[in-house]
Amino acid sequence: MPNFSHELRVLSQIAGLVCGVDEAGRGPLAGPVVAAAVIFHRGRYPRGLDDSKKLTANAREKLFDKIIAKAVAYGIGEATVDEIDLVNIRQATHLAMARAVRALNPAPSFALVDGNDAPALPCPCDTLIKGDGLSVSIAAASILAKVTRDRMMLLLHEQHPEYGWNRNKGYGTPDHLSALKAHGATAHHRRSFAPVYNILCG
Repeated sequence: MPNFSHELRVLSQIAGLVCGVDEAGRGPLAGPVVAAAVIFHRGRYPRGLDDSKKLTANAREKLFDKIIAKAVAYGIGEATVDEIDLVNIRQATHLAMARAVRALNPAPSFALVDGNDAPALPCPCDTLIKGDGLSVSIAAASILAKVTRDRMMLLLHEQHPEYGWNRNKGYGTPDHLSALKAHGATAHHRRSFAPVYNILCG
């Protein structure tokens, strides 16, 4: 289970606050990519934090409110479908992460980022592979990002119910791909992603 040891390692070397950063939505064919950043004080964070993918939707929703209540600060950032298509998903993810960190008040002195690809952030950072299963700050960020994006996709589902975004959240499931072939792409589809591009271009 995630703990605070990685934050303490950083805090033993620097003064200030440490945030955890993670994203949701790199892989889907539709919708934005969303990132979150979270700062906790030592010992003051909800129980049950874990990689968002290991939690049920109901558990994530409950933890979402607890994280917001206990965090020193939290920030949400997103990159739009247009930005994803313009700069590619990797760069768009980095944009979303930087926006999430900039939204933190107070600002952190250091960031722990899930994965192995360090973005350009307003503060120094370090990456942590599978960090959402190791650091409570990153785990909390993964939950905020996932819940926020899922809620966005539910709203988009109301506009375009034929794609099943309430179930697949924009991922390239068989029902989503079938709907793409039958109905074409919406403004919320990522045209730079091969399955969408291939359908649009025959």
